[in-house]
Amino acid sequence: MSTPRSYVSPQREQAARETRARVLATAKDQLLRHGYHSMTVASLAREAGVSPQTIYNSVGGKAAVVKAVYDVLLAGDDEPEPIAIRPMMTRVFEQPDAASTLRAYIHMGCLMYHRVGPLLGVLLGEGPGADRALTEFVDTIERERRTGNASVVRHIADRFGLPDTLTPTTATDILWTATSIEVADRLVRRCGWSLEQWEAWLGDVVVDTLTVEEGQ
Repeated sequence: MSTPRSYVSPQREQAARETRARVLATAKDQLLRHGYHSMTVASLAREAGVSPQTIYNSVGGKAAVVKAVYDVLLAGDDEPEPIAIRPMMTRVFEQPDAASTLRAYIHMGCLMYHRVGPLLGVLLGEGPGADRALTEFVDTIERERRTGNASVVRHIADRFGLPDTLTPTTATDILWTATSIEVADRLVRRCGWSLEQWEAWLGDVVVDTLTVEEGQ
């Protein structure tokens, strides 16, 4: 006997997407207004006008909600397509030289920081305390960021070469540190730099450090 195939109507799928979007929008507002530690699934459900179980079904627990909010802000939408294959990353790998590649990558990172900086400022400013989920969230986004850094470094090393003094691992260490949220937050929020100032400075630093000088 064959198992009956489940059927989900387009209307139900659309309703589910709209519910998820409302939950994430509400979560973003709560996080920015009250911080991570004040937000609970129960408070989120009340403000979004859904049940706690709906949140668990559509997104997940509190840590999953925060990661989903971060991912939507980072990408600019809730589509499942990873950053690595999106047009903005493709443009980075299409650049004609190492300096242009790095500056295109830094520009992309500055656009992303403009989207997620306020959220990360709240999350990192509070500190994880004893919250294991927040610690794991921070660890996850740092691993993802380093993976992206490493892919750019590999591309530069394979296509244009790195300075003789740098291995790909060391170059990744440098790029990972220079593009860290802590550095951005210190210069943009605490020192009052504009995003344009930060992008220009960061571009100069990584280009001077990670590219081979002409004539070598």
